[in-house]
Parts: sequence; structure tokens; C-alpha cells
Amino acid sequence: MKKGWEYSTIGDLCDKMNGLWKGKIGPFVNVGVIRNANFTKSFTLSFDNIEYLDVEAKQYKTRKLQKGDLIVEKSGGSEKQPVGRTVLFDREDGEYSFSNFTSVLRIKNRDVISPEFLYKYILFVYLRGDTRKMQKATTGIHNIEFDKFLSILVPKLPLSEQQSIVSYLDSAFAKIDAMKANAEKALNEAKALFQASIKDMLEPKEGWEEKSLEEITKKISDGSHNPPAGVAFSEYEMLSSKNVRNDYFDFENPRFLSKEDFDKENKRTNIEKGDVLLTIVGASLGDCCVYNFEKKIVFQRSVSVIKPIYDIISSRFLMYTLQHNYDSIRNESNGAAQKGIYLKQLAAYKVFIPSISEQKAIVAALDAIKVKVGRLQANYDKICQECSALKQAILRQVFE
Repeated sequence: MKKGWEYSTIGDLCDKMNGLWKGKIGPFVNVGVIRNANFTKSFTLSFDNIEYLDVEAKQYKTRKLQKGDLIVEKSGGSEKQPVGRTVLFDREDGEYSFSNFTSVLRIKNRDVISPEFLYKYILFVYLRGDTRKMQKATTGIHNIEFDKFLSILVPKLPLSEQQSIVSYLDSAFAKIDAMKANAEKALNEAKALFQASIKDMLEPKEGWEEKSLEEITKKISDGSHNPPAGVAFSEYEMLSSKNVRNDYFDFENPRFLSKEDFDKENKRTNIEKGDVLLTIVGASLGDCCVYNFEKKIVFQRSVSVIKPIYDIISSRFLMYTLQHNYDSIRNESNGAAQKGIYLKQLAAYKVFIPSISEQKAIVAALDAIKVKVGRLQANYDKICQECSALKQAILRQVFE
């Protein structure tokens, strides 16, 4: 605590209201419900993905959001993203409530403390890591112990001093956000250039041949339809579509297999360096990459292993072609509960291919743009970390 400042608890300064969901007792009113998903990384509210629900009119009457309310994430966090994020509701228009994953703090007397000042102070407390110590996990869901949250001490300063602090922080944060926005703009422009280049370079041209995947590959298979039980640890790993993204592959969270089970599953796919991996089941359907590792692995059913005939098509050209046809591939999928593509469909899928020399030139051009995107992504990630650290330092300077 800062020397010479007086403090009150959040509980003394604010009334707390719990969130509501659909409810059971009518009459109902249709309102936009603020959820954790509406919290942005910059601790503001996004209204792009508001869910409208019929909520109990009686509860809504007392829990309708007002300008100046602070919405606190009380449930659903994780170790990487602890609960306790807080956003300031600063709109006067529209009908909004808040979900049962959040709670609202409503200031009792704005002549004592301003919403903007309290919001900035709670942001300081969150970034300092205090709320991480207040969360507990129940059946995998992280919840904040709200009694502890309400006991957080908040400075009691004259309103004029509060406003001076808020103005200083807003000005400093605006400069930091501008630096981040410039890096994000450069990254998005490079990503847009890459997408436009894929579209332009891979549109069929005169002399390109139309071939089915079956005609240009040695084998198309998928992973296990009946995955064996795992063991505690081994050198033999089974992975899934979660490990495959566009031009990216990782070995996170494998299922370890016995040698006997691995050898049995490996007969199906025999994954080798240069194989193209395509996700064919689930939300990430259509993502693909080239496998560039020596390590022997097997997959679950959600991943297809495609072995190119290198005299006809290169691995990376096939990968880029499949990325170019992402929407078309997803449209080929079937299934109500979970979309998927059958191997026969995949084998019959048509693509256009130029000569090997032209493929190499196209791949080289796309790879060069991809490297630029990677550099800008790394720069953006670094700037995001630096901006976050700078904001924390400024908040510490003001409040500690």
C-alpha cells in the first residue's frame, strides 16, 4: 500500500450482483448477455459476438447493466488465463445483462470513487497476479473466491486526484496501444498478401493438369478408428488433429503406446518425412501441413496421411493446394454431430497441378512470403509482451 493513502475494500465500495442465464420463471425478456467470450485481451468489451437470450424479467429488472458497472469474470478461467479479468461497461444504449460466469460490481457512491479509477485499480491488481491466488479449481473449472476478491483494498483518494490518475494512465496506455496496433497492422497486411498470393498463384492456368489425389499419391490413409489404450510413458506416440494446423505441427499431449500396439497401428499409415497431413474430422477439418520429422508416430482417425508421388507433385505444393481448396474440402464433409471426410471422397478429390519446375517456383515464392509473415508474427508477439509489461510497470508506478 502507498504511504499516506487511505483504503477501503471493494465490498465496502460496491454492491455485488451475480449473473443470470435463461432462468425458469416467466415472464421473460430477450436481452444481450455479456459472457467471458466478450472480454478482449486489452480488457475491454467486444459487442461483436453477443448472445441474445430470454431471461427472467424479474431478475433482469435488478440486474440490467448500467453505465459504470464493472463486470468481473468469476468462473471458467485456467492456469494460463486466471479468472478475475474485469471490464468496464461504458454503454448507455441497448438492453444488456450478464452471464452466470460473471458478476457485476456496482459502485454505491460515485462521489467517493469513480468507475474508471476502480477499473484501472482492479486491472493493476489482476496484472500483479493477486486474483490468481484467489482462484480454485472445481472439476477442471477455475472459480474465483469472491469473498477474497471483495476484500481487496482500494485507495480512497479525492475525485480530482482519481481523475488525474485515470487521465495519465489513459494517455500512457493510448501510446502503448498505438505501438501494438502498428505491429498488428503490419502483420495483418502480410497475412492478407499471403492469402492473396495463394489465390493468385494456385488458380488453374493454361497447361495445368487436373488430377485426382489418388492419381498423384502413393497412398492415402487415416489414423486408427479404434485407438488402443495408452501406457504411462514410452517412445511410441499417438497424436490427433489437435497437433496439426496449417503449415505447423507439434507433439503436445501425445498418447503413449506399447511397442506392440504402435507396430500394429503403424502398418496402417507408416508416416514418413515428407508426408502431407490433413485433418479430416472435427472443428479443424481442412488444416494441413508437411511432416518434417524423423520421429515415428501414429494418428487417430481425425488425421489423413497423404504420400505424394514426388515425380508428379511436391509435398509443399500439395500442402498449399489443399490450403487453397480449404473451403471446398470442408464443403465435401459429411455428418451431423461431427463433420468428416471419407477416404474415398478424398481420393477422388480433384486438384490442378503444373510442371514440377513451376511448382518449385510457386512454393519458393509462397515460402518467402510465409517467412515474412513469421518474422512479423514474432515481432508482434514480442511487442505484445513488451506492451503488457510496460502497462504493468506504469500501474505499479502509480499504485504501489
